[in-house]
Amino acid sequence: MTDTPQLLLHHHLKKLRLPTFLAEYERQARQCAAENVDHIRYLLRLSELELIERERRMIERRIKAARFPGVKSLDSFDFKVIPSLNKVLVTELARCEYVERRENVIALGPSGTGKTHIALGLALAACQKGYKVRFTTTAALVHELMEAADEKRLLRLQKQLFSQHLLIIDELGFVPLSKTGAELLFEIISQRYERGSIIVTSNLPFDEWTETFGTERLTGALLDRLTHNVHILEMNGDSYRLAQSRRRKGS
Repeated sequence: MTDTPQLLLHHHLKKLRLPTFLAEYERQARQCAAENVDHIRYLLRLSELELIERERRMIERRIKAARFPGVKSLDSFDFKVIPSLNKVLVTELARCEYVERRENVIALGPSGTGKTHIALGLALAACQKGYKVRFTTTAALVHELMEAADEKRLLRLQKQLFSQHLLIIDELGFVPLSKTGAELLFEIISQRYERGSIIVTSNLPFDEWTETFGTERLTGALLDRLTHNVHILEMNGDSYRLAQSRRRKGS
């Protein structure tokens, strides 16, 4: 019978979905008793631990939902390798105020200069700030859109993409798009115009985007929407990946 209150407490904490309370209440009770901490501070400690753990789990869920190909932070990016990249601007973007203002970011530069790393770092920062994020390559997104159109579920997919606070479209310009694919991608970008942020990475300068979208009319309309309220990251230089590889081999 003496165990009944403890069993009931365990049951109630599980029912209330307070796993950190359950895991920590005994240890914190002993620690607070040793420190002569009153019951209010004891409960405050437990509440803070629960909130910290709950936020950690929420961030993990947002990262998983974002479908990152790998988790990379801005802290692990060596800005010295790409001197053309504006580190001050990247640091400012990591605060995610541009997401709140529904502005876009475009990272331009040749292959290997770390554009995807920067996009992933900004996307991770957005997840940590509580925003819903989706990461995809241009080819994968267009394939998904075309498949959804064939299966009569395009509207549902468009709504899912529109619901994200931040959409990352990586590797734009690596392969030319079909007429249908280009139009479907344009529709997504058009739907998000001034209503949701987009990060685009591309190995092509703007004047060569017609090679990807096929027509000057469509390219012009797309750039008009993307570059209104945009932050452009110039990432020209030698391959970041090659420099990192050489550094690892030299260490």
